[in-house]
Order: sequence, then structure tokens, then C-alpha cells
Amino acid sequence: MPIDWQKLFVKHRTVLQLAYGIALIVAIVGFMAANTLFVIRGYNRAIDDALKQEAFLLGKTIYIFLRPSLKDNVLLQEEIDKLVKHQSDLGEIKEISIWRPEGESFKLVASSRTQEVGRVSDFYLYKFGWMQPDFEGMATEFSNLQIVRSPQDKEMVERYARAGRHWLVVVPMRSEEGKKSALLSLVVSSNLVDTITRQNTIRAWMFLAGELVIVILFLSLVLRLWDYVLLYKKIKEVDKMKDEFISIASHELRTPVTGIRGYSEMILDGSLGPVNDEIKRGAEMIKRASERLAVLVEDLLNVSRIEQGRIKLNLQKQNVLPLIKEVLAELKVQADNKNLYLRLNSKLTQEPIINLDGDRFKQVLINLIGNAIKYTFKGGVELIVSNKGKEVEIRIKDTGIGMSAQERARLFEKFYRVQNEQTKDVPGTGLGLWITKQLVEMMGGKIEVDSIKGVGTQFSLIFSLDNH
Repeated sequence: MPIDWQKLFVKHRTVLQLAYGIALIVAIVGFMAANTLFVIRGYNRAIDDALKQEAFLLGKTIYIFLRPSLKDNVLLQEEIDKLVKHQSDLGEIKEISIWRPEGESFKLVASSRTQEVGRVSDFYLYKFGWMQPDFEGMATEFSNLQIVRSPQDKEMVERYARAGRHWLVVVPMRSEEGKKSALLSLVVSSNLVDTITRQNTIRAWMFLAGELVIVILFLSLVLRLWDYVLLYKKIKEVDKMKDEFISIASHELRTPVTGIRGYSEMILDGSLGPVNDEIKRGAEMIKRASERLAVLVEDLLNVSRIEQGRIKLNLQKQNVLPLIKEVLAELKVQADNKNLYLRLNSKLTQEPIINLDGDRFKQVLINLIGNAIKYTFKGGVELIVSNKGKEVEIRIKDTGIGMSAQERARLFEKFYRVQNEQTKDVPGTGLGLWITKQLVEMMGGKIEVDSIKGVGTQFSLIFSLDNH
């Protein structure tokens, strides 16, 4: 039997999401840390190369400075003393020494450490340095010097190794006659550069830590969004099932509702024979209830058609004034029953020819004017038609209960109804205004609303003229 991976994923979704999130976080954190470490190591190698070159450059500079005095040890010492006296110009140079070969060893003939002048050393690095070509030499860190036999040389190596990173530079020196006659040794400190490097490294790791926090927060958000996507997909499926159910239920309800209303009318008009007053009152209640149910069924069908794109419009150029008068005549009875005025105020300067569906336009007017009558208990409803440039504006203005700004903001939502003491006994589905807005926009128009609580409400329909 084949494995249903989708069902398996849905069943273990939480565990898989957690595992995925942890794996992703570990992978990204590891990659970013490795990348930072790689960059820092590359940076440190580049700094070491630069320090080595700088140390050689200092050695060559001092070589050139001391070369004229190379024949006389006393003059060499005097020149070194001058350099030491101007310590600030030396920068990171900690020690300057001049060695002369003496058999297999080297004798210190001038140095910034004057107390050591005269000592003899067989340090192997001096021997390697002596073998280098003129104006070249060797440079190494004190921490890399391992085999040191002389106690004095060993003490020097340990002293500078403890004091941070120091470089030992040795350069063979030739006299002006071209004879190799001395060896220059320098001790150069890299403490200043190392301090800056450590600070930059700390900043890099701190920046990485900040990046990791942001990445983790972002991934947690992504995982949550993933959950929302799955939830949204499920909601869409449920919503689709709901729409299909409403469509089927509305169609199935339409036939019995029509039958109930028809039989109640037959009872009331005597088609089924004479009935007493009590039966008539019952039939009247059945008729009103069936009419409300028919409105609900029709609203649900319209919602289903609009959402599924199945509603068709028969757009034609026509004068909307006769349609408006027809709707007002139809709703006049409702207004009279509540002792409300219902009047037309035409301010037209040219015929209102609009390209629209006449039946749907009448449906829109019936909904808006019907609502105005329902929510108006004193005064009345006025319908004002006027030209507005190349547009026609139809305003339905009532003196009803009005609405607050918060209620207006949600007015065109599906199933939304204004809920308060004045509206609790007014029947309605909360679908009419949503359907109205959709129909108006499908016919190329706009609908606007303005309202003041306790004063009244005005709906405005705006359509483009089509007189060509």
C-alpha cells in the first residue's frame, strides 16, 4: 500500500516543523560562524604579513641611517643613542643592536641596551641572518623561537614573548666599500596593531551574535508564517465547502419558500375557500415570514453568484430617471405605512444616460432606499439626482438613526449589521450592502456613505455619463 505523504506530514506537522526549524537554525548559525572565523583568520594572516613587511622596512631604514658609521663602533653607539633619545620617532621598535662576527659567534658592539654591549652570542637566527643577501634579512616572532642555548639569549626571548607579540628582525650590513661587516638586529613590537586587531575581532563576533539573534527571530517568524499558510489553506477549503453548501441550500430552499408564500396568498385571497379571521391572521404571519425567508435565500444566492463569478449583467445605455421613479413608486407604500416622506429631487441639467443593467440598478436602489426607510422612524427619505461634470450622482438621504465612524468603516462587510437598541428589532441579513457595493462596482460605478449618529445617513451612487 503506497504511503500518503501528505497525510503523514499533516499528522506529524508540528514535529517536522520543529525539526526543520532547528536544523535550519543550526545550519545557518554554523555557516555564519565558520564564515566569520574564516574572515578573521584571513584578516590576521594579512596583518601578520603587513607587520613582517613593516619590520623589514624599519630594518632597512635604520640600516641606511647607521651605514655611514659602520666602521667605528663608538660612532654606531652614538647614533643609536640619538635614536633612543628620540624614542617617539622609533614607534614600536623596542631594541636596536649591532653585532660583529667573531669566529663562529657574534659580538654585540653597539645597542640601545648599553649594559649588554660586549656580550657574545651564538644565536642560530643571527647565523641564518648573516647568510642572507645584502639589504635583505629574516624576521620571525619570538614565540616561534624554540631552541635557544645561551642564557642571555633565552632570557631575551622569554622577556619579549611574555610582553606580547614581538618580532626579531636581522639584516646583514655592508660597509660603503661593499664588505659585509656587521649584523643589525631589531626587536619590533606589534602590541598596538594586535590591540586594534583584538578589538576588531571582538566587534566582529558581537556583530555575528547580533546577526544570529536576528536570524533566529526571523526563522521563528518564518515557521509561524508556514503554520499560517497551512491554516489559511485549511480555511480556504472550509470556506469553499461553506460557499458550496450555501449555494446548494439556497437553491433547495427557494422552491418550498415559493410554495409556502403561494399557498398563504391563496388562503388570504379566498382561493381555497372561506376562512375565519384567526386563520387569516395566521396566513398573514406565514406570508410575512416566507417573504423574509425569500429575501434571505435571494441574498445568499446573489452572494454565491458574485463570489463564483456567475452573475451576468445585461449592460445597456438607458435613462435612469424612469427607473428611479419606478422604484420610488414601488416603495411608497412602505414609507406611507411609517408616516415618512419619500420624494425625488431632480437637479439634472442633461439626461442621465448610463450604461448599466436596469434590473440590477433597480435592485441597488431598492436595497438602499429600503434600508433608509427601515432605519428611519421620523422624517423621511429624499432621493437627489444631479449632474457632476461628466458623471451622474444619485444621493439617498434619510433622517434616520445614523452611524458612528467605527460602524461606517465596517458597513460593506458581509453579514455586518449595526447593533444597538434602535436596530435590534429591525430584520436583516447583513448581506444587502455588500451585494449592493459589488453590483455598483461591476456596473462601473462608485458608492460612498456619509453619516452622523442621531442625524441621518446619505449614500451616494456615482456613474459616468454615456451620452454618445
